[in-house]
Amino acid sequence: MNVVHEICCGIDVHAKMLVACVVGADGEPQLRTFSTMTADLLRLRDWLQAAHCTQVAMESTGVYWKPVFNMLADAVRVMLVNPEHARALRGRKTDVKDAQWLADLLRHGLL
Repeated sequence: MNVVHEICCGIDVHAKMLVACVVGADGEPQLRTFSTMTADLLRLRDWLQAAHCTQVAMESTGVYWKPVFNMLADAVRVMLVNPEHARALRGRKTDVKDAQWLADLLRHGLL
């Protein structure tokens, strides 16, 4: 598949934490976990900017995405994704796998 976004990020958001997966130009994923407190969201934004990431995809589950979106919107292009449209293959589902799956779909222009 063609790579549409060289450097992008997938974020799996929960009430108290989130998992972010940045896929760089080399295709290797970098994973980090952050809390949803303001200080950690600022660290997330700084990490994305340091990685030269300009595209982020995150699932729009409940209302938990709103603070993350508001904190990142001025720094990167954030795409909200309906979880039903980005559902992974059946099997064991983890936060890490979800973040990697979103990053992979975004990277190849499938969102």
